[in-house]
Order: sequence, then structure tokens, then C-alpha cells
Amino acid sequence: MYNWILIVMTVVASMNFLLLIAMVFLEQRKPQTIISWLTILTFLPILGFILYVIFGSGLSVRTRRMIKKKDISERDILKNIDGIHNLKNAKVESITEKDRHIINYCYNYGAYPCPGSDVQIFNNGIEKITSLKQDLLNAKHSINMEYYIFANDKIGREIMNILCQKAREGVEVRLIYDSIGSRKAPRRFFRKLTKAGGKVAEFFPPFMHIRLINLKLNYRNHRKIVVIDGKIGYTGGINIRDDHLGLDSKLSPWRDTHIRIVGSGVYGLQNIFIDDWRYSKKESVPPKYYIDKGYFPSPEIKGDVTVQILSSGPYMPVQKIKEAFIKLIATAEKRLYIQTPYFIPDDAFMGAIRIAVMSGVDVRVMVPSKPDKKSVYYVTLSYLKELVEMGVKVYLYQGFLHSKTIIVDDNKLSIGTCNLDNRSFGLNFEDTAIMYSEKLNKKYQEAFAKDVKNSFEVGLSYFKKKRWLTKILQAIFRLLAPLF
Repeated sequence: MYNWILIVMTVVASMNFLLLIAMVFLEQRKPQTIISWLTILTFLPILGFILYVIFGSGLSVRTRRMIKKKDISERDILKNIDGIHNLKNAKVESITEKDRHIINYCYNYGAYPCPGSDVQIFNNGIEKITSLKQDLLNAKHSINMEYYIFANDKIGREIMNILCQKAREGVEVRLIYDSIGSRKAPRRFFRKLTKAGGKVAEFFPPFMHIRLINLKLNYRNHRKIVVIDGKIGYTGGINIRDDHLGLDSKLSPWRDTHIRIVGSGVYGLQNIFIDDWRYSKKESVPPKYYIDKGYFPSPEIKGDVTVQILSSGPYMPVQKIKEAFIKLIATAEKRLYIQTPYFIPDDAFMGAIRIAVMSGVDVRVMVPSKPDKKSVYYVTLSYLKELVEMGVKVYLYQGFLHSKTIIVDDNKLSIGTCNLDNRSFGLNFEDTAIMYSEKLNKKYQEAFAKDVKNSFEVGLSYFKKKRWLTKILQAIFRLLAPLF
């Protein structure tokens, strides 16, 4: 018996050693991530091996190459659009020299600065869904929709029925759903759209279509994108599920943020969708095909907001959205307000916030007081304590806050799908809209102030009063933070 145990432990130790070698030399993981996995593999060798195979293994070289191959540069698309020069006539609200730096950063990573857009902000799911349904019903040419969660519940069935109706009317309808986020919705639910004449793609489908076996379940398409007729776009935090409309009493009130873009700012969202569609369906048509087919109509000046749409994903060598956020923070001179459901930053992000605070910037961070993921919340609390010690004003929203927003000074605003944690920065496929507008910034400052009234500010005494068990769990999960 002893010999068998020794053999098993030797095999497991050898496999774990090979995993570490792969992380260092093949996957080139960050030191913090390697240390976290080393801790798990050391203290829980057998369970750790299983967890790594399920959650930790990186995207294969083949997958990374395939996704990258299907990417189309937004700049390559836009230079072929008739009338793109007309955007030069759009009214642009004040953009400072510092703003040029963040604009240039995003531009060099493919995010074209599109002026002349109109942007509407929704601060709850009901407002967003009401507007979305109306826009879907008015669609004439195409509907491109991509959601992390598309549920087979009341609101999910309502949206699906509209999509099927439009497909039967001859509108080209395409839907991408994430295999993990939408796992509770049966495939027959999505086949309704296919039967109606629409097209459906499952992002990172499981092995042999067996949902319990998904070797890519750690890499999720967390985007929420809708583009209608190439002219109207939606993105933000609100999925197609009842609880995102505040219908779940456990996490009520549910506070979220979404935006509706009209104008050339939609191009970036359309581009991201097409990239994901090309990969999911293995399409190889040239970029000009999508212009000729009307997915990028000639631009019309609809407002005075300049919009840049930035995307990121685990196949990219650079965490573009995280770096853009750090660059945004670096431009702050007066205020920096952040809302996020999960706050698990790395040293670079925390360093940027510290510099802002020490430079006299009014920094405020708001997270929910009701957690939906306990382990992630313990890590968040440990980082919040550091923020308070820095001098940041930290607020706990009395409900569940799912907004992913950043306000900088008087004219910059970011709203998107990206949480402030390692999962969103490095493991998920995400997008965010960086907008330059004094009116839009002021409007969301008002929304933030309203949220403050429904929150309570925490000081060091809040963290000192925590039970010893909570403090131990915070320390343990903090060590594993790079894996969340």
C-alpha cells in the first residue's frame, strides 16, 4: 500500500513540476500567477493538478494564432469607408494635450477616435432593455449581437422572439453567446433563431459539445455588444438575464451601467463583433466584404462625443484595456471616480492610483456591499483597506453594483464590460468605450453622486472590526489573487 502511495505522489509531483516548467517557458506567465499556482500545487498537489488542467491551462498556440488571424484592424476598415473624411467637420468638445496621449495610446492599439457620436447612458437594466427592444424592432438591415449571458428566462425569451421575428422579415441576424456564461440556456433555445433564418455561434464551445467538458472554460467572452444596421450600438455591464434587470431579491437593488451609441462610434463595436464572428465561424472573407455589405455605412454626424472602442483578450501580448485605464488615471488632475463589482488590481494599477492620490487628485472607489462571489469579495476587501490607507474615499453601495465605469476630470469617461481584476484584464475577452465629452462626464458625475447617497463610506475601523476568520480568508485569497 505504501509503495502505491509513493508511486502516485511521485507521478503527481513530476506532473506538477512539468506544469511549472510549462508556465515559465512555454506560456510565459507572470511571476505572481506562477507563485499562486505553485502555492496550490504544493499544498494541494492532486487537487491542484486537476484545478490547473480545468482552470489554469493557457490558450493553445493554435487557438491564439487562429484568433489573431481573424482580427481585422479597425483602422484598416475605416480607411475604406466612403465619406470618413466628413468626420473632420464634427463638433468636438474640448480635448486637452494630455487627452491626446490617451487618444494616441488607444489609436496605436487599433481604436480609432470617432467624433460626431451621440451617447445615451442607462443606469439600470429596464431602461436599457426597453430601448434595445425598440431599436431591434426598427432594424432594417442587420442585427449583430454578442452576449456573455443570454438566458432562457422571461427577458431572454422576449429578446429571442424579436430576433426570430426580424430574421423572418429578412433582416440578417447574427448572435454570439459565450459557452460558459450562457451554459444554463439549452441549445434548442438558440436553435429557434437558426430555424427562423438567423445565424448563431457559440464562443469556445465545449469538447464534443458536452458542456461538462470545456477545456477553455477559464477564458470567457465577457462582452455585451449589439450593433443594429451599423448605426446604433450598445455595450456595458447589462446581460440578457432577469437578475440584471434587478429581478433577483438576493442582490437587489441591482445597479448597472450601459450605453447606446449612435454615429461613427459604433464602428469599433461592429469591428469587435466581426472579429469574434470570423473566429467562431472560421470565416475568411476580406475586410472590404463587410463594407460592401453595408455593415459600415457612411458616417453621419449625430452628436458631439468622441468615442474610442478598445478591446482586449487573452490571446493578446498586451493587456490593452488595463494599460489604457492606467493611462487614464495618469491624466487625472482633479478627480478620479471608479465603480466596479470586483477590485483586484496588480501593483502597476495600485501604483497609478497612489500617484494620483499623492498628487492631490480626488480619488473615489465604489464597490457593492452585497457580494455575488464570496472568494472574490474577500480579495476585494483586502485591496480596499489599502486604498483607505492611501487616502482614497471608499464607498460600499447598498445593493449589488455591477457598473464598470471610470470618470476622469471633467471630460473623460469610460464605460464597458471590463472589471478591475486579473480575470477581466488577462483572461476574458472584453471591451470598453472611452468617451471625451464634458456633458456626458457631468451627467455621469451626477449618477455617481446619487449612488453615493445609497452607499456608506468605510474607514480603517470598518476593516479592524472584521472577524478574525474573515481576515484569515482575506489573506489566503489575496495570495491567490492573480488567479481570480
